[in-house]
Amino acid sequence: MTIKKIVDGFTANWPVKVLSVAVAIVLFMFHRMSALEERFFSVPLRVRTENALVPASSYPRMVRITLRGEANSVFPILEEDIEAYIDLTKYKGEGVYKAPVLITKKGTAAGVDPLEVHVDPLEVAIAVEFQLTKTVPITPSFRGYLETGFELSSYSLTPSEVEVSGPSTSIMRIEDVTTDFVELSGKKENFTETVKVINRDPLIAVRGDSQIRFTGIIQQTIMIRTLEHLPIILSGLSPAFLARPQVNFGSVKLEGSQNDLEAYIPDASLLSLDCSNIDGEGLYMLPLIVSAPPNFSVVRFDPMEVAVEIAQKKDDGR
Repeated sequence: MTIKKIVDGFTANWPVKVLSVAVAIVLFMFHRMSALEERFFSVPLRVRTENALVPASSYPRMVRITLRGEANSVFPILEEDIEAYIDLTKYKGEGVYKAPVLITKKGTAAGVDPLEVHVDPLEVAIAVEFQLTKTVPITPSFRGYLETGFELSSYSLTPSEVEVSGPSTSIMRIEDVTTDFVELSGKKENFTETVKVINRDPLIAVRGDSQIRFTGIIQQTIMIRTLEHLPIILSGLSPAFLARPQVNFGSVKLEGSQNDLEAYIPDASLLSLDCSNIDGEGLYMLPLIVSAPPNFSVVRFDPMEVAVEIAQKKDDGR
């Protein structure tokens, strides 16, 4: 067979042969594509900016990744080996920019073929501002109630301040940061516990140690109780005399712990007049004596003094 006949054999009906080859290729690719597996998961979306600029508006923190490839290649890929990011490094000033979501393959995802990677959303619009950092005080948050009769008289935080960093407009609005709840329920003694600083704004970074030492000082609640219409008794009067006080009842204000005062029942000797120095008839002005328990302070009492008429007892002729 001559070369001419071989060439003629190849070129005879060449459109049909080309079409057949094309169809075969399409069928092969279709078969291969139909045999590929799909895998879905989500990965964090990172934002790359110039050092002086930071994100200043909300944006998707996670993006959906679709992997398409052969089963023995797709499923061994670790999720952390697919990185999603938007690149804003070319922008030097504040503003709102739209950028495509880009993908980086590394580790178990590098060199895998065939491998299709699709991301949703395809692009993201985000505002950026210049970064600002400042120091703000920490304010504790409380939950529950101390045991009845006790109060939180003071507290301290270590550290008492933290540094916050983020977009300038957000940082300028921050006056303090708060902690997780400090539980007060049922407490009646000084206590120390560790709480965390709470940061509810994903655009703000709290720098330094987020573990805060809280020390609470608890004391009994101090109150004032007024006791009225208390009898005034006479003490030390010689049996040779009779006493006629012009006032028989008085009142007193006592200061002490809430629990002690609420439970206190005054006895008859709380208010008294000392008549031990009286040695004759007449009208005497005697100071009122308040015999309060040692755990109470006397704030005020009334009357301050009482006029008492003293008379000799009559002998009745015997």
